[in-house]
Formats: sequence, C-alpha cells, structure tokens
Amino acid sequence: MSEALEELGAYIAAKQPDAVRESVVTHGELTLIVTPGSLPELVRFLKSDETCRFSSLVDITAIDYPERRARFEMVYHFLSMYRNQRIRLRASIREDEMVPSITNEHPSANWFEREVFDMFGILFSGHPDLRRILTDYGFRGYPLRKDFPTTGYVEVRYDEAAKRVVYEPVKLVQDYRQFDFMSPWEGANYILPGDEKEAAK
Repeated sequence: MSEALEELGAYIAAKQPDAVRESVVTHGELTLIVTPGSLPELVRFLKSDETCRFSSLVDITAIDYPERRARFEMVYHFLSMYRNQRIRLRASIREDEMVPSITNEHPSANWFEREVFDMFGILFSGHPDLRRILTDYGFRGYPLRKDFPTTGYVEVRYDEAAKRVVYEPVKLVQDYRQFDFMSPWEGANYILPGDEKEAAK
C-alpha cells in the first residue's frame, strides 16, 4: 500500500513540478507539501487526471504555528472514490499572505474557506463571498489562533429587562488561580471529607 502511495506521490510531483515541493507517506497516507500559489492548478490536475481522480473534497482547515515565519499551514484533504485513495495537501503561508481559492475547482470549498477565514483570519483571493460563517456579526478576533484569549473578548447573554441579546466585555468572576494539580492523596496536609475518623485516632 505505501509503495503504491509513494509511486503516486512521485507521479504527481513529476507531472506538477512547480507545485509539489515534497511527497511524504506516513501512517499509510500520502501528504504533498505544495506551494500555495499553485493550489488551484494542482487541485484541478488531481481531480481530472486519470491516475489520480481525487474528485471529492473532504475538508479544508489550517494550523497555527505563531513561532514560524510562515505562521499558518493550510491543510486540504481529498478522496478518490474511483481509486479508493486519500491525499493530503499542506501549504505554509505567512500571516499577510493570501491563499488562492479553489471554489472554481470544488464549489464545496466555499464554506470550508469561509470557516478557515472566520477561525484563523486567513484570506482567500478569488473567493465569491468571503465573510464569517460561524461567529456573530461584529465578532472580534479569530478563535483558533493560539494567541486568542481563552475567555474571548465579549460575552453574549439575553437581557430580560431589555428583551434582547446584549454584548458585554468579559468580566471574570474570580482571579485566575495557580493550580499545582497535585493529587489530594499526595502530601496533603488537610483532612479529606470522610477521613475524620482516621484523623481522630
């Protein structure tokens, strides 16, 4: 199986030398490291080439690596029902870089790309309707970036007096506490509930 995937990776790299930087087979899956600018042409090739026929777009997502110069890594998953094979494309991009949309090749990419824009703030050039899809109107920030605060910036609640939904800045009801995560049975100098009889001896 891995030999067939290695052969497929080599075939695609030979046919699309400007697009494919590296071909890797790990855990029985083929991953191609690709240049972002060549994505539409490469996806079109993967869909139409008789050896590939990756006609189903399964998912588009991203990964945030804030310490890297190319902060984000775009990840695309495709399925060939004709060949019973899967392929993954990975493309590294900078925070200020746009990714070409693949909605012309796969119309289903529309909502996937909108989700990536909404969660990571990655822009897609040529997208027909790039706007938020999961968060509310006027939402600030991008929740899946690693520098996004876990509490968010605003909280939403229904105000019974105003009879509407209101947005308020996040107010933490308690200060963050420092937890040592030590088990209560390890070196505890207090009595746990139910242990009073043992301590009285």
